[in-house]
Amino acid sequence: MHKHRLFLKDEAALLEAARKLANAVKAHEDSVAESALTIYLLGELGAGKTTFSRGFIQQLGHQGHVKSPTYTLVESYDLAPWQINHFDLYRLADPEELEFMGIRDYLGTHRIILAEWPQRGEGYLPQPDIIITIDYADTARSITLEALTERGRELLDTM
Repeated sequence: MHKHRLFLKDEAALLEAARKLANAVKAHEDSVAESALTIYLLGELGAGKTTFSRGFIQQLGHQGHVKSPTYTLVESYDLAPWQINHFDLYRLADPEELEFMGIRDYLGTHRIILAEWPQRGEGYLPQPDIIITIDYADTARSITLEALTERGRELLDTM
């Protein structure tokens, strides 16, 4: 395992960390294209998972608003050469619901999966390349980025 721990004093610093990871993805475009890059986002309600996702998605080229997929379960963004699928599984009643919604359609080459509350989709989501844990640290945030694959390690080392 390979971990980076950061202390982020405010939302701007959280967004900057997300942008750095997105830039690492751009720098390793070929290895990310091979199969779905999967990033799990862990943390309490309001910790900053969606904020991190917003910074990441916008750095990869999305110009508009990044909506929280809390009610839709997934929001997709076509940002050539990738399709980013941002999942929020907080309201998922049963992991099997992912099969019914066609989870396999969101996997494959040139796909990036950002999954908030991934533990609720256990058994249906792919294993993560990177796990990002965001914790409260008084009014700031502590963030841990952990690589679980060689590709994940390459991305974190590029940050």
